[in-house]
Amino acid sequence: MTRTKIMAWVGGAVYLLAVGLLIGGAPRASGTVHGIGTLLAASLLVGVLRSSPLLALSLALFGSTAVVVGVPSSAHANLSASYQGQFLSYLAVDVVLGYIVATCARRASTVAGAGSLLVQLLVIGGYSHGDNVTVNLLIALLAMAAACMVGLLSRERREHAVALRSQEVSEAVIAERLRIARELHDMVAHSIGIIAIQAGAASQVIRTRPVEAGEALRAIEATSRQTLSGLRRTLVALRQADPGAATARGPAALTPSPGLADIERLAAATADAGVHVDVRRTGEERPLPADIDLSAFRIVQEALTNVIRHAGTGRCQVLIEYGDEELCVEVVDDGRGATENGSGHGFGLVGMQERVALLYGDLSAGPRPEGGFRVRARLPLPDPVRVPVEAR
Repeated sequence: MTRTKIMAWVGGAVYLLAVGLLIGGAPRASGTVHGIGTLLAASLLVGVLRSSPLLALSLALFGSTAVVVGVPSSAHANLSASYQGQFLSYLAVDVVLGYIVATCARRASTVAGAGSLLVQLLVIGGYSHGDNVTVNLLIALLAMAAACMVGLLSRERREHAVALRSQEVSEAVIAERLRIARELHDMVAHSIGIIAIQAGAASQVIRTRPVEAGEALRAIEATSRQTLSGLRRTLVALRQADPGAATARGPAALTPSPGLADIERLAAATADAGVHVDVRRTGEERPLPADIDLSAFRIVQEALTNVIRHAGTGRCQVLIEYGDEELCVEVVDDGRGATENGSGHGFGLVGMQERVALLYGDLSAGPRPEGGFRVRARLPLPDPVRVPVEAR
């Protein structure tokens, strides 16, 4: 049993003890004193309310009913107030009921409301005096209705917030896919440009310099195969995005897409922002497919952005591992952790996850046991494109 549960059970036991002391220790006190005392004692049920709301409601009903039933009639025989004081204890029941309506399933809320209503009607109707029965019952019903209304409003507000969060995440995923699609378009346009240049060169020298023409044709084949491979990997995984979410795009960038070769430049820009980046590379460095190279760069870029914004540290480390079958990139810091990663209010990790998923990789992000935060992405590498070389 955890410490929280133990404290909850202790609170429930002390609540019952406090109710017993109110009834037995001050039998001559007025009903108002007993009612207010029971209402204050109900604060001891907070732990039980968080772990077991229905049990907390049962305890509150038991304690409130015990006060109404256990107070001697002489203690309130001369009360002139229409709502007798000991009935104030049922306000604690209403508060607990409101919490149940706000947080529990609708079926549990219905059962709790019906049970609470039945008990209060029976007890207040049976222990009210004279002409006060109608007034006391009406006040009890209004108090219970107000508690349930507050609970319903709180539930609707929370469900609305969850729906908004889900919509924001969906929009972030769509935006990231559109960004990937635009970058893929730039990559294909760049490759087609190279193919066109090589094809033009080959057509000019194919009769006079066949060797150079053959080299140009092999370059065309290699470029086209690599581009088609990248297209196939991306388009097979990329599901159709909402066309209505697309925004108008400005003029296409004339600069080539960034890649891991630009990590040092990114590290220098990060250092200008106050965070020193230690870049380390392991394995055999080699050219990568354009889509994987770009995605790895974007993942590191987003992770470094999170370090600058949220980590509260002056240094971090970027590790790039070139494996035989996969590429791994890792960003580690020793700061206090990213607010975005912890609270879920940002979408940087959503974009990283989408990029990695489209390339059939894995992404892990979270706090480190020794402190700080780690983002690690594993991107499988395709088999190298092999271009047959004709014997000369």
